[in-house]
Amino acid sequence: MFITLDGIDGGGKSTQVARLCDFLRDAGHRVVAVRDPGGTPTGEAIRSLLLDSDLSMNRRSEAMLFMAARGELVNRVIRPAIEDGVVVVSDRFLLANVVYQSIASDAKAGDLSTEDLWHIGQWATSGLRPDITLLLDLPADVAMSRIDRPADRMESRGIEYLASVRQAFLNQLPHASLQTRVIDASQSPEQVQQSIRAAVLECIA
Repeated sequence: MFITLDGIDGGGKSTQVARLCDFLRDAGHRVVAVRDPGGTPTGEAIRSLLLDSDLSMNRRSEAMLFMAARGELVNRVIRPAIEDGVVVVSDRFLLANVVYQSIASDAKAGDLSTEDLWHIGQWATSGLRPDITLLLDLPADVAMSRIDRPADRMESRGIEYLASVRQAFLNQLPHASLQTRVIDASQSPEQVQQSIRAAVLECIA
């Protein structure tokens, strides 16, 4: 089984991934947690480039770096784990790539459309799609107030940008996987986790 959690920063994805993994292990499942981009030596190197606030790059180059990192993650970690009966829980996946690139895109500059991004993403992952995508959703101002570290290259674009990203997540979510759920991430971490568990158990059943 392949589960992904996504959404704008400040929604607590990393915390919720860890808690969900603990819950699934306690229930007797073998579980591996990954993050996208990242999860492999190549992916982690690419991640450092993508989040470097001092670095600027062509938007197509940015999109392709995300795709390359994800391709490595799928081929080296995710697909082998799934084939071995392990539950994979990922902090972000292709949905985030499509969202962030579509917000930054400029058709007049020849940038990739959302359709292009989904198509290339499916090619890069050999067609792998999550069984369920959980979108941790909350207002941009609430999310911004929760970010207690220096802003990375994406976050430094401001609250209006973050609000646009939130809406893009909601718009693109139906394309992400066979099953999707929107989780109210403005709740307490405990309430968010209960909502996540309920959605996952429903999917497993």
